[in-house]
Amino acid sequence: MGQTLTGLLTSVRAIAGRPGTQTRARPGDGPDPGLLAALRHCGDHLAALAASGPLTDARRTRLIASIGALTTACSTPGADAFDALLRTGQQALDSGGDAGARLALALADEATALRARSKGAWRLRGNALDALGRSEEAITAYERHLALQQNAAAARDIERRIATLRAAGDRIDEALALVADGNGGADGAGAGAGRLSRRLPAAEARVAFTELVRLRTTERGAADPAVRRLAALYAEHRRLSDRDLMADPLLGGAEPIGVSGLRRFLAGRTVCLVADTPHTAEQEQRPGSSLAALIEGYDLVVRCDAVRHAAPTARTDLHAVTLRGDSPWKGPRWDRRATARLVFGDPLPHWRLALRSRLVPGAQDRIGDATLRRPLHDPALLAEAADTDGPASTAYTVLRLLDFLGTPARVDLIGFEGPAALPPREREWIGARTGATDDTAVRITLR
Repeated sequence: MGQTLTGLLTSVRAIAGRPGTQTRARPGDGPDPGLLAALRHCGDHLAALAASGPLTDARRTRLIASIGALTTACSTPGADAFDALLRTGQQALDSGGDAGARLALALADEATALRARSKGAWRLRGNALDALGRSEEAITAYERHLALQQNAAAARDIERRIATLRAAGDRIDEALALVADGNGGADGAGAGAGRLSRRLPAAEARVAFTELVRLRTTERGAADPAVRRLAALYAEHRRLSDRDLMADPLLGGAEPIGVSGLRRFLAGRTVCLVADTPHTAEQEQRPGSSLAALIEGYDLVVRCDAVRHAAPTARTDLHAVTLRGDSPWKGPRWDRRATARLVFGDPLPHWRLALRSRLVPGAQDRIGDATLRRPLHDPALLAEAADTDGPASTAYTVLRLLDFLGTPARVDLIGFEGPAALPPREREWIGARTGATDDTAVRITLR
């Protein structure tokens, strides 16, 4: 990858020039100056990646491939590189971190300059600003996107995100008004309030809000009604900063989560997928069992489909199920308690109907939204061709999704042998990524 990265950086520099290069007037059929500027931003990012050492993150690998496609489009006479520019911006955003978000914003700025009426460009800009915590600017970009968006269904996610960002800002405004009405001292909470603003980047606003609550509590005491209200506003602001507002009141009281929400849910955690076999279930329920202790040691326990052997009370942090057979799908309701539930299936209308008819209120805190319903074949995720042999196993779909998201600290499979063995093609994929095996626990470590 290092040689490929170096070669791509050389190609980008050859087309777009080095940092500080003056933007050239467009010569004949050459690339638009905006595209050249975008390529220079990509070159700067590639240079930083090259200096950071070997690349092991699949998301960064996909970003590099996308930059390569953009470079090819910019160097092909007559080619329209705009779509490649937007795809590269989205891959930069998906790669995570402030550096990826800054690259996405830089590419979005060039895209909106090239095509001011591109709803995709404005949405990318809003997402990038949102990822950087620049909420008020993100709202402005999202509103430009909505002004161009004709599809009411596609606009709902953005409308909900705007509502969330505004609600978080409103909590800050109310907190500032509360402190002003209480005449906080200039050296105490009043000074803390002076540092807090809804226009601050999200991370800075959280720090300033935390400090304001601390100072006010020190001055007035936790029993003071105004302090209690300030603490409640702080808690609401933190909740809104981490989660979107509820999208669908028919989802059994569960919070819908998309790709970014699932990525945050998994970030830094150890995960195990537990096969539903009589042997594994018996070992898991036996007091003092080493397998039970092993499973309990993971941050997240994943179970798939209809869990027939494990005890109803067996810990399940993430439950995944694939809707199989002819649609509309009917079957027993999903009443096993889980922190989060993912339901895989297509087409969308029948998938939505299955959720609304089979979710049990209170049985899950979070439910994967439509962006997670077909991760293997969704062009925005793994984009694989549909398998003519039918849907992949649920365990395999979950593994591929976790690998794509790239945020778990570790992923293990427990008990996937004998009756629970996966099909040959899926075993081959797992075998290529197996880091270690443990025969005593029937454990396969993927990362």
